[in-house]
Amino acid sequence: MRGRRGDRMTINIQEHMAINVCPGPIRPIRQISDYFPRGPGPEGGGGGGGEAPAHLVPLALAPPAALLGATTPEDGAEVDSYDSDDATALGTLEFDLLYDRASCTLHCSILRAKGLKPMDFNGLADPYVKLHLLPGACKANKLKTKTQRNTLNPVWNENLTYSGITDDDITHKVLRIAVCDEDKLSHNEFIGEIRVPLRRLKPSQKKHFNICLERQVPLASPSSMSAALRGISCYLKELEQVEQGQGLLEERGRILLSLSYSSRRRGLLVGILRCAHLAAMDVNGYSDPYVKTYLRPDVDKKSKHKTCVKKKTLNPEFNEEFFYEIELSTLATKTLEVTVWDYDIGKSNDFIGGVSLGPGARGEARKHWSDCLQQPDAALERWHTLTSELPPAAGALSSA
Repeated sequence: MRGRRGDRMTINIQEHMAINVCPGPIRPIRQISDYFPRGPGPEGGGGGGGEAPAHLVPLALAPPAALLGATTPEDGAEVDSYDSDDATALGTLEFDLLYDRASCTLHCSILRAKGLKPMDFNGLADPYVKLHLLPGACKANKLKTKTQRNTLNPVWNENLTYSGITDDDITHKVLRIAVCDEDKLSHNEFIGEIRVPLRRLKPSQKKHFNICLERQVPLASPSSMSAALRGISCYLKELEQVEQGQGLLEERGRILLSLSYSSRRRGLLVGILRCAHLAAMDVNGYSDPYVKTYLRPDVDKKSKHKTCVKKKTLNPEFNEEFFYEIELSTLATKTLEVTVWDYDIGKSNDFIGGVSLGPGARGEARKHWSDCLQQPDAALERWHTLTSELPPAAGALSSA
């Protein structure tokens, strides 16, 4: 319908109401009844005659959800509170991981992030990155970068290192990398996270990652879960405990021990070298750790040795050595108990974690003990995991 310039174009109400609002150029449609053909009769056609003209083909109307790019319930997808483009809306994180088997360390190089989700009123964020090794005590093995102010594309270039990492950790543990927004006036806000199974790493080979951040979807509360989901949830929890082995023991950090049986001095040399990622026992987020050792059974109660106290640290270095005069044949029947404590003034000291090495131990602790007996005069250094299990005899001596 076209007219000369200056002429007023007339459009009846039916044409006006039938304007196509789909994306694209707006074009009038001759009759709204073309979309809703009625049967023959005096009221059919809505004033425009009987049936629609032959040259007009009714268009298929799409559901409103399809026009907006949303999924419909027929797709079978469960609707949640998160946007479908979270993978790109949260941003990406670039980092490197390197497992050094010789030094038992995991090097995490946090490089940069791009396109982070704005978290502050100014449309920016104050992002930082924190790392956790799972499963394990989150506070004991948390590492954190510095905060970059007012940016959605922060550059850190920081190296964070986990000490005491063994091949068993590489096989079973997962590194959780979370990006958060620091807020001085309230609690810090979570932006997104990445979880990397350490089994993807090869010893002494740096691996580069550039991955989209993901939002951790919260689990439904037990009251809102169906009976089937509750059963599956219980099954997964039991399976996780079985896979972890020591499911009920909480990790409290790592300790580096040196064992050597001296043939010349006829005794055992125990070196307390250092601890890493100890659990924080004080309100300031740190501990005042020291180490005690016993050689059990201890009939005469003369086997206790104790290091000095290191103030306000979760990664103390002791470098102290103790000597037990004992024959090699007798040593094979003994158990070395190593416990780490937090020193407190005026009250009983807090137990941080412990490990036992001897014929009744398991895993790396037993192997370290047997290697010491089989290789006299050789100084053997190994990392050991401290757990929440308190040796029975140590409980009565917590204040010592």
